[in-house]
Amino acid sequence: MRFVKIHIKMFGIICYSYSSCHNLCSTLEVSEEVRQYLKTPTFDNWQWEDAEIMVLLQVMYTDLDFIPTFNIEPEVLQQFLFEIYRRYNNIPFHNFKHCFCVTQMMYGLIWLTDLRSKMDSIDLLIMLTSAVCHDLDHTGYNNAYQVHKTELALRYNDISPLENHHCAVAFEILERVLNKFKSILPVFDFTNKDHRDLMTILIKVSDISNEARPMEVAEPWLDCLLQEFFNQSDVEKLEGLPVTPFMDRDKVTKPSSQTGFIRFVLLPLFIELANLFPCLEVLKSKVWRKCTVCTSLKASLQNLMKTFTGRCPKHLK
Repeated sequence: MRFVKIHIKMFGIICYSYSSCHNLCSTLEVSEEVRQYLKTPTFDNWQWEDAEIMVLLQVMYTDLDFIPTFNIEPEVLQQFLFEIYRRYNNIPFHNFKHCFCVTQMMYGLIWLTDLRSKMDSIDLLIMLTSAVCHDLDHTGYNNAYQVHKTELALRYNDISPLENHHCAVAFEILERVLNKFKSILPVFDFTNKDHRDLMTILIKVSDISNEARPMEVAEPWLDCLLQEFFNQSDVEKLEGLPVTPFMDRDKVTKPSSQTGFIRFVLLPLFIELANLFPCLEVLKSKVWRKCTVCTSLKASLQNLMKTFTGRCPKHLK
């Protein structure tokens, strides 16, 4: 289930210019089997290298008919995606592979819920591009840390510095590479609140949807996320800053990190989406099962700690 490859390995080593990116993308084909697999929420991102991911992103724009609909030149799309690739940092979680994972889930939801028949093409283009751009130039440290330490927080007056920065970088790239994008924006009805809210929810669900994926896909992502969290709490301790509780490696376990998040954030989102799109019941069920598993593991860990210490540590309650 792979590409017909020509020098695919070269991308990660020498693709530091747009020309090499364009040349490589032009030499690759994607099979129909891969195209169909790409449309599913079970897609395993860990099987693919960055070079292949670049082409898969291009396939998404192509198979949703964005190229002819918005008169986007393939070379311009390739350059745009390469600039996106360049602006994701090499950090444990919020990296280019995460960008792809979120975008692929957004793409899968578009096909699974048949949004092409329910929403305008411009809406779909904005949602997919928002997913591609949503964590651009993320440093691996959250807003709480930014507010304490960084120039980014000063620039945005402590108001969602990361989100503002992601958006600013996205428009910087769009302005430089896709000037035609500006002609698209006025068509979208930003005054329609229900319209905006649905798009926002779909993007958010795509961003945090790892637990709706198969276990072998979700677990490595959780390891990456916790590593990034622990890196931040380690720095906070070294610098004498308040330690973010859910990032403290001395207090957080895998089950405890996920139980509350799934139960109070992810599951309610999928419940509401499944009410709107019944075809998402299967994903809602997966999230529910994962919540049950995490709750059971957390309880087992609590009992184990009580057995050995006579009490349950506060962070496991």
